[in-house]
Amino acid sequence: MFLPNDVIQYGDPVRTIRVLWIAPDGALAYTFELGLAHSQPRTVALQALADDVLARRARLLPDDPFAAPAPPPLPPQKHRDLQAKAWAIIQSLQAQVPALYQPRERAAMVAQCAHAHGVSRPSVLRYLRRFWERGQTIDALLPDYGNSGARGKTRESNAGVKRGRPRKSGDHPGLNTDAAMRATFRAAVARYAATHPEFSRRAAYRQMLQDYYRGCLPADLPSFGQFSYWLDKDGEPAAGRRRYAGAVQPSPLP
Repeated sequence: MFLPNDVIQYGDPVRTIRVLWIAPDGALAYTFELGLAHSQPRTVALQALADDVLARRARLLPDDPFAAPAPPPLPPQKHRDLQAKAWAIIQSLQAQVPALYQPRERAAMVAQCAHAHGVSRPSVLRYLRRFWERGQTIDALLPDYGNSGARGKTRESNAGVKRGRPRKSGDHPGLNTDAAMRATFRAAVARYAATHPEFSRRAAYRQMLQDYYRGCLPADLPSFGQFSYWLDKDGEPAAGRRRYAGAVQPSPLP
């Protein structure tokens, strides 16, 4: 029912959590409460989350209100260098998931990482919380630009840095987006936009996994970050959705 990075909102009292990681057996998940200065990852039974949503004590948000805004097309090199430095630190820590989510283990990892990268422990913790808070993508680590930039604008690539959040398993680097996968993204967007009056990236991504990647191993699934990035490149569907009408559409799984 859930995917890593899903955002769930409770109504009484109001609080919003992000699913950081889901155990391979689907029994447990680690979540992170959003909007709190000193939030920490917490373990929860996945079935408990499902029960809360089914009982309408909580709802799964179709869009992420805490996601990092898309950066401008040409961010300053200084900011890109800061982003790359933070990304290297995050990747080294994320390779140690799920142990990273345990307070004692995390304290040791942060201290070791700070020493290895020549930064302070508070800086490492700040990178981690920013990464978890703002969508677990590389854009979460780019300095803010106020009101500059907007969703839908083309993003520049950082040399030597893979886009999207790092995989939650240290033994698989993730997938690179090729022409066939990009065509599947366009097809999935067209199919979703044709049957829904309002477009939701998260919902379109979830539908794509059901239509085109059913039965695939987690390591063989494109990430939401990849899907969202190529929507920015190709353009999110407008009200008329004509832009995607002529897209070559690979057949979904039977």
